[in-house]
Parts: sequence; structure tokens; C-alpha cells
Amino acid sequence: ERITQTVEITKHVVDIEEKGVKLRLTIVDTPGFGDAVNNTECWKPVADYIDQQFEQYFRDESGLNRKNIQDNRVHCCIYFISPFGHGYGQPCPLCPGELGRGVVGWGSPGSPRRLRPLDVEFMRALHQRVNIVPVLAKADTLTPAEVERMKNKIREEIDHYGIRIYQFPECDSDEDEEFKLQDQALK
Repeated sequence: ERITQTVEITKHVVDIEEKGVKLRLTIVDTPGFGDAVNNTECWKPVADYIDQQFEQYFRDESGLNRKNIQDNRVHCCIYFISPFGHGYGQPCPLCPGELGRGVVGWGSPGSPRRLRPLDVEFMRALHQRVNIVPVLAKADTLTPAEVERMKNKIREEIDHYGIRIYQFPECDSDEDEEFKLQDQALK
């Protein structure tokens, strides 16, 4: 069955219970984001939605009846980054000076692909509003070495553009070494 592609914001609510702890998880999906020919400010509906949820929560908190408030705020944005990125040696309109203009390590042939301008613009617009967790999409189509190079390149570019992303906490010191290594690899 083919899933219809939308450019609207859709919510899916799932109730989870684990070890006696109940959690209502709301997934806000934005399929089709960035697929238009003109993606100018295509992140705006997402930013507006996040702002609306915060405003609604604030209004509910400020009211007289605060017993049954539902928290619909967006706490985390899992942002999937295409492994095919901006391409090799392509000029980047967001890059000042020589960056993105064929300089080794910034998009020249043989270097890892980079974030698309849309990725940078979206994360810049939202990083003050919500925790962003960048995820390399379709990483299983890359070799481990390519994944590592891309992760490093993405980290460099995120730092370069001053984008704040969620920093995972360090694991407990009493965890076994295998878990610590796995935790470090995920970061």
C-alpha cells in the first residue's frame, strides 16, 4: 500500500508503558518537508507549530484549572540528514568566502558530502526552540568508514554554523565497557 506524501504537519499519539511507567508519546511528522521546487522558509510552518504548542501550554499553565493540563510541547526534533547531501565540490550559497568553493575538506572531490543549505537553514531556525538530534538517514547504505567521515563532517558544519544540537549525557561509570563503547559510537 502506497503512503500518500504530504507537506502538512501530522500528529501520531502512542501510549507506552514500561516497568510501570506510563508515557504518552506524540510523534509530529512532516513528510515532504523540503521537497518543493522553492523551499524558501519551508521550515516556517514547523517553527510556527512548535511556538503554538509552547504558547498553548503557557496559557494552560497560567489559567485557574491546572490539574489536567496536557503537555503537547515539542521537546525534541529528530532531524534526518540525507547521506547524499549537497554533493561534491558544489558551491554553497550560505558559505562565506572560500568555504564550499572547492577547498579540500569543504566539498572538494573525495571529501565527505555536506549538509544542504536547507538543512542548515532549518536547524538554525529551530535550535533555539527545541532540542535537535541530527540523524544520518539511510546510514546502512554507507560503509562504516563513510559513516564516520560523514558524521565528522556534519559535526564540523554544525559547529561552523553555530547550530546547537542536543548533547547526550555521559553514561554512568558503573556501565560495562561494551555499553560505554556503544554509547560513544552513537554520539
